Amino acid sequence: MAGIKAVTESLKSGTALDRIYVDFKAVGKNIDDIKKLALHNQVPVNYVPAAKLNNFNVSNHEGVVAQISRVKYYDLQQIISFVVGKGESPLFLILDGITDIRNIGGIARTAYCCGVHALIIPDKGVGALNEDAILTSAGALEKISVCRVNSLVKAVDELHLNGIKVFASEMTAGKNVFDCDFEEPCAIVLGSEEKGIHPVLMKSCDEKFKIPMTGDFESLNVSVATGIILFEAMKQRM
Repeated sequence: MAGIKAVTESLKSGTALDRIYVDFKAVGKNIDDIKKLALHNQVPVNYVPAAKLNNFNVSNHEGVVAQISRVKYYDLQQIISFVVGKGESPLFLILDGITDIRNIGGIARTAYCCGVHALIIPDKGVGALNEDAILTSAGALEKISVCRVNSLVKAVDELHLNGIKVFASEMTAGKNVFDCDFEEPCAIVLGSEEKGIHPVLMKSCDEKFKIPMTGDFESLNVSVATGIILFEAMKQRM
């Protein structure tokens, strides 16, 4: 959708938006209102040149274009309360810096099959949950709950307040994945293959583990690693 009025009304009505693109030269009260509403709704805003907006093939965009999301985003505390209310032990996945939508799709598919209650993603620095990601996930991204937060560190704090332990997958950890207790309420942080988990987020985690490997090789693909971790968690929970 395009135009100040359309985007503003969508934000006010709570329409699920993947992100908003704003001409970096656009100014005025209406633009400021959109920015404030986007911040309140935790919708990422990308500031781009006008040429980028023109590429969307929409007329009269007035410097603002929004992408409607097929993925519905949930409040983290609401999901925690819902899971606990069902009498289940929460199991969440936190995605830190994973930008490849094929990996995100594969992770979502495995997570849904293994009983993960929700994916927790940041509003910036993660691949867009667009049509390609949904296709790669075989539709799992439309079935599993997704919580989009403006700070993963604050999300971990919220998990801790609810008695949820946070594990970090880290290739240099001393503990093996098979020695972790995933039956307790927990969340598992996965980082990108290139940079791993951000140090400030790593400090917030309670425990680190690794996937043992034979041979001299740096790491597994993050989607493959997710499958190994979650099937261990599912085995314990069954």
